Amino acid sequence: MIGVLILLIAVAFLAFSAFVGYKMVKPPRLIGDWTPRDLGYDYEDVTIETEDGIKLSGWWIPNGSDRTVVPLHGYTASRWNDLYIKPTIEFLLREGYNVLVFDFRAHGKSEGKYTTVGDREIADVRAAVRWLREKHPESSSRIGLIGFSMGAMLTIRSLAEIPEVCCGVADSPPMDLDKTGARGLKYFAKLPEWLHIFVKPFTRLFSGGKEVHPIEYADDVRKPLLIIAGEKDPLVTVEEIREFYERNRAVNDDIELWVTDAPHVRTLKFHPGEWKARVGEFLRRCMG
Repeated sequence: MIGVLILLIAVAFLAFSAFVGYKMVKPPRLIGDWTPRDLGYDYEDVTIETEDGIKLSGWWIPNGSDRTVVPLHGYTASRWNDLYIKPTIEFLLREGYNVLVFDFRAHGKSEGKYTTVGDREIADVRAAVRWLREKHPESSSRIGLIGFSMGAMLTIRSLAEIPEVCCGVADSPPMDLDKTGARGLKYFAKLPEWLHIFVKPFTRLFSGGKEVHPIEYADDVRKPLLIIAGEKDPLVTVEEIREFYERNRAVNDDIELWVTDAPHVRTLKFHPGEWKARVGEFLRRCMG
């Protein structure tokens, strides 16, 4: 009887772990009702197809420039994120850049059943850059990225892997997805961090993706990069980001680290003037 009870508990625990893993790779979709027109700019609804056949939904916001910046949202967010994507779009347009913004796979209105939190999403960034170069070559003499959290991870990957991207701002980038994933269980689901070791196999099973650890790209990025880290970030420690900075600085003369007192992806919210000044100066210098 005791053996049967232990077996039932084990089965229930694995079933619960599988459920949590499923929910982690299939986040709720954030879809809002505002558009760039509410910010005073004309725009075009666009569909961007990736190399693996996923159709991404986005906005093209021309602004009469030959330079375009692509904001990249984080896990569970979308282009309708009011915390950092909306003010970033408005900031970039006021700075004079064109903006191309889209929902990552399995987010917003884009296709895709599961997120891989930085693995297959590199194909989404590559597709957006390809779309921009093919559809609007006159607007893409320089292409920059501003990424937040998962989008910051992909900003770092893109600087290493996508030649057309000239520079990037990475705000609150996770460096070790195992560590951030464990903290994320507590942050997003109010579950203990130790559960991650049991949930992780199911996230890989459902999504088909693998963990991406941006720290592994520290020796590969050779382009201008501004990293923003927050001392009150519950998902990523300043020490983890500083390790990337120190390693990358050995091969990249154009990396900057800005440490603030903000929580995860909230420097723009708590220090909007300084964020816009630092990011604006970085983009002007790197985008020309």
